[in-house]
Amino acid sequence: MSWRVRRDRDGITEWERSDGLASIRKRERGDGEGYVVRIDRLEQAPAGRTYRRESVADAAAADALVDEWKAAFERSEA
Repeated sequence: MSWRVRRDRDGITEWERSDGLASIRKRERGDGEGYVVRIDRLEQAPAGRTYRRESVADAAAADALVDEWKAAFERSEA
């Protein structure tokens, strides 16, 4: 499955999986001390519901986590 950018404004970037059953969001923390990345997979997804949220120190770490989760959540539905 592929991912597309659904939102990219106001400091938030959100990707949606091509089946519409999962999304990943990256945003800068309100205190400016890093980034928050979360993944949300709906109950209707074949592998079931998942929600994870992690804080990381910088944009590079956030981007790496986004890439990791995209790959992992593509494999989990294959």
